[in-house]
Amino acid sequence: MGYLAKLAVRSPPVTMAFCAISQVYGIIRHMKARLAFHDKQVLPDGSIVEMKIWEVPESVPGCRHRLKYSLFYGRPGRRLIEYDNERGRGDHRHVEGKQQPYTFSTPEQLIEDFLADVRRLRGE
Repeated sequence: MGYLAKLAVRSPPVTMAFCAISQVYGIIRHMKARLAFHDKQVLPDGSIVEMKIWEVPESVPGCRHRLKYSLFYGRPGRRLIEYDNERGRGDHRHVEGKQQPYTFSTPEQLIEDFLADVRRLRGE
C-alpha cells in the first residue's frame, strides 16, 4: 500500500457532525472559525501534504456549507495541487497551475478526491 493510501486510512474520519445545525445553533453562530481537522505530512521526497478544514459560523461567500478548507500538495514555494474555497470564488481546486471548479459534497469526499489527485500526480 502506498504512503498516501496509508495516510487516508490512518487519518481520523471527518464527519458532517461538526457543521450540522443543532441545539447549540446560537453558540455556533457567534463563535469564530474552529479548526476541525488538520494533518500535515512531509513525504520522503520532501513534498508536503497538508489538509486543514475549519468550521465557520457562516458560509464562505460562494459556498453552501459552513466549512473553510485548504488541502495542499506541493513543495516549498511550489503548489502542485490545492483544494480550497477562497472567499468569493467558492469551492475550487488548482491542479498544476490551472484553476478548476470543484463540487463539494462532504468533507470525506473532499479528502478522498484530493488524495486521489495527489496519488495520480505522483504516479501511484
